[in-house]
Amino acid sequence: MFGIRHVSFDAMTYVIHYSRGRIKKEGKGLSFYYFAPTSSIMAIPLGSGDIPFIFKENTNDYQTISVQGQISYKIQNPKMLADVLDFTVTRDLKYKKNDIEKLNQRIVNEAQTSIASFVHEIKLREAIRSAKEIEIKILEGLRNASAITLLGVEILSASILSVQASPEMSRALETETREKLQQEADQAVYERRNFAVEQERKIAESELNTEIALEEKTKHVEQKKTETQIQKAEGDRQLRQLKLEADIYIKSKELESQITLETQRKNLIEQKTVNDKKEADSKGYIIETTLKPYKNIDWKIIAALQNSSDPRFNIALAFRELAENAGKIGNINITPELLDSLLKNK
Repeated sequence: MFGIRHVSFDAMTYVIHYSRGRIKKEGKGLSFYYFAPTSSIMAIPLGSGDIPFIFKENTNDYQTISVQGQISYKIQNPKMLADVLDFTVTRDLKYKKNDIEKLNQRIVNEAQTSIASFVHEIKLREAIRSAKEIEIKILEGLRNASAITLLGVEILSASILSVQASPEMSRALETETREKLQQEADQAVYERRNFAVEQERKIAESELNTEIALEEKTKHVEQKKTETQIQKAEGDRQLRQLKLEADIYIKSKELESQITLETQRKNLIEQKTVNDKKEADSKGYIIETTLKPYKNIDWKIIAALQNSSDPRFNIALAFRELAENAGKIGNINITPELLDSLLKNK
């Protein structure tokens, strides 16, 4: 009626009401009347938004990759954004221009620019495995981009969903990877077999070492037995030697004792001989001394002095006289009967 209208916005929309080129009202979730012929209303959404993106880049080895992901943002300063982009709404609250798409495209362009130099410096294989690095590069590039700051937009997150090569290259990589995996599988089988062979070798070596150790132990035991036998034989020899030396010592002592006894006996005999000689000399001296007075006396006188009454003695003297004077006697006849009669007549 007469150009006066009423408008109402929700709490997630920042509203700027211009009248005759000047701001008349602004704020979140406004509801007001306005004069349509002289008014202009801008409605800037304040909620967070998600921008899906997919763009292509070339790697260092001239291969094309597709980077697919999503960027989350929210409008931090709606007035700064309103100065750059047009968010004017019509009477039926529809945007005159689709500048929200411009905002999204600018953010995507900045994201692509932030990773372009990084992707150009790496090769295809590395690029396919660099999703996390690309995600970090996008987030840092957007937050540090002055164009994003001038838009009054805050970047919440950046997520990389996939990094893919072209279909032809993907098939080639799949084939190569499949072959490599097959080679790795073959290598794994070889290594398992080699490991089994190595284990068998180690077991055989361990058994051989055990046998060698047992042989060494047996040899050591035999050596110990031999050494023990040698020591025992040496001990027996030494014992026999000691017994022999003891026997020799005992015999030598016995011999020395015998020699000593013989020496003593010899000394006793010599002493007895000396004593007997001395006794004989003494007896001879006594006899010589006793008979010395008779030395120069005629035996006849001595015989006469004896005055023996034994006729046999007298007959013996007579026969002695006859023998001494045999040269003077012619013949004399002495018969046995005469001797017998003389001997019987005592």
